[in-house]
Amino acid sequence: MVKPWYKQFWPWFLIALPLTVVVAAFITLSISIKNSPSLVTEDYYKKGKGINIDISKVNAAKDLNLKANIVSDGSDIIIQFDKGNMPHFPALSAMFAHRTLADKDFSQLVTSDASGNYRIKLENAIEGPWFIELTPHDKAWLIQGRVNFPSEIATVLMD
Repeated sequence: MVKPWYKQFWPWFLIALPLTVVVAAFITLSISIKNSPSLVTEDYYKKGKGINIDISKVNAAKDLNLKANIVSDGSDIIIQFDKGNMPHFPALSAMFAHRTLADKDFSQLVTSDASGNYRIKLENAIEGPWFIELTPHDKAWLIQGRVNFPSEIATVLMD
């Protein structure tokens, strides 16, 4: 006597194969929804329009012969600033932007010691590539560049 189909092994095995794919697809969908990547810049159109303003600020830094070296020492970041044609070392606004994780971005206002070194103390050391912008309080000029942390050898930022 032949068993009915629902009591046999092979129909259930053949049904189980596509069913596991469907379950796996829903699990993958839920993981991707929970861990969606963030945009680096929320309003990229306004950021793009601001490029022309940034270029004039970069040119102002070039005219003043401004340069900065970035070094990391554990969880400290040291900015060695060359003030070029400026009469004094200004307070700097340092903006650190992570390449892909916008929630890690931070800014800090720092002042120099007598030799022109600016020290930023962080709770934890940062790693990987970061985009750095240095501007004075009045935002008259801009120095920017990319630094890979940890950075024991100075990375030069200029214009």
